[in-house]
Amino acid sequence: MFNRNTVAKRAGMTALALTSTIVLVLTGYAWTTLDSLNTGLATDNVIQAEKPADGAIDVLLVGLDSRTDAHGNPLDPKLLAQLNAGGDDGELNTDTLILVHIPNDTSKPAALLSIPRDSYVDIPGGYGTHKINSAYARAMNDTASDLRNKGVTDQKQITQQSQSAGRKELIATIEQLTGASIDHYAEINLFGFSEITQAIGGVKVCLKQATKDSFSGANFQAGEQTISGVDALKFVRQRHELPNGDLDRIKRQQVFMAGLASTVLSGGTMTNPAKLSSLIGAIKNAVVLDQGWDLLGFASQLKGMTGGGLHFQTIPTGRPDLPTPSDGQAVEVIPSQVKAFVQQLTGITPSSTAPTSGSSATGNGITVEVRNANGKSGLASSVMNALVAKGFTEGDTDVATPRSQSVIRYPSGGAANAQKVSTALGGGYDTEEDNTVPAGHVRVFLSTRYNGPGSEGFTGPAAYALAPTGAATTSAPASSDTITADGITCVN
Repeated sequence: MFNRNTVAKRAGMTALALTSTIVLVLTGYAWTTLDSLNTGLATDNVIQAEKPADGAIDVLLVGLDSRTDAHGNPLDPKLLAQLNAGGDDGELNTDTLILVHIPNDTSKPAALLSIPRDSYVDIPGGYGTHKINSAYARAMNDTASDLRNKGVTDQKQITQQSQSAGRKELIATIEQLTGASIDHYAEINLFGFSEITQAIGGVKVCLKQATKDSFSGANFQAGEQTISGVDALKFVRQRHELPNGDLDRIKRQQVFMAGLASTVLSGGTMTNPAKLSSLIGAIKNAVVLDQGWDLLGFASQLKGMTGGGLHFQTIPTGRPDLPTPSDGQAVEVIPSQVKAFVQQLTGITPSSTAPTSGSSATGNGITVEVRNANGKSGLASSVMNALVAKGFTEGDTDVATPRSQSVIRYPSGGAANAQKVSTALGGGYDTEEDNTVPAGHVRVFLSTRYNGPGSEGFTGPAAYALAPTGAATTSAPASSDTITADGITCVN
């Protein structure tokens, strides 16, 4: 039913456009433009249940490999060829999934949490355990079949109703996996990717080394470069010829979205009538939102968001080559770890959902302290979230004098605990005894070279602050060997 090679080819195509709507509404000084955006947007009534009024907002961003625009009109074959999208095999998968958490306290950062498309999870509705990117398609195809069996022949009606069912199934799957309560839904298709990148004049990226890949068509030199349209598509979809495959691709998507936010906020897009008109037009043709989302009211609510910035992270995962009965190799996820991670991210202390046994209980009884000797604002908290998701107890976080080598310190008799923390962070870290560390604790110092769990696509608040009209956007400090002077993160 699902062609794995085709899915792999398309994954990541829509990552850039996913944040366009969110960036637009998070930009407090641009909220008045949303009145025109509200007219002509495609919507669907997919948020059914009444959500708790806790002030925080959780948005599900979805990248879809659709061959139609947001209004169901087929895309021009010439455009599809230009996008290097591949043939239409009748499948429809959600190849990019991002959960955005906007806290009630708008002085805190908005967090964007990537969910790997191949995550092997339980899909509600009796579908069993499969890759998460098939949830939408399974419900959609079943609904389409039911409608045809009932005698419905209008293809547009079948498409609209079946896709609506797919969206609801996907929302239910994400809520079950993460424990989050989805307040809003935004979906973007292939068409929007090229249009939105070109509307803003491209995005600056940085590569550690030159790369070339025939599958995606990627052919980039090392260093900084500005890309848009088809080149942007190739950049975010490449996974072949990258050291860490899909994980490197996710990091590319995350830093690209950070670059998109920076470009929109500091590149004059919001004060350039032509660019703003092109951006809004592209969003109207490419984005589907939940029917009850009042963008004008939403943006007004967030108008005071000035110091939070955006943080990009990925849910905790296990082995990337998990064998499955019918889905080929998948990405292993442990729901209890994911729930604990999301709860920490949203400011809720995990309780019964925290890991308690097996591989998920690695850190039971070990309290971890994290010291940021890296220089990137907020990194200690991000790494702490990753460790808590693995079962460690949250200790305090603080800053420390920058250092070039990470180290894990432990009290007398705590060497085994330090080694467990090292393993949880990817292994290979220096450990040393330090009698100032309390019994049962382990203290981690993150160096300027740290790139382990919690650092994925990380951009601190200083790098992309959401500034008021006319304010300058500051850059991240150039403390890491993968951060350039203007705050661009270099990736594989």
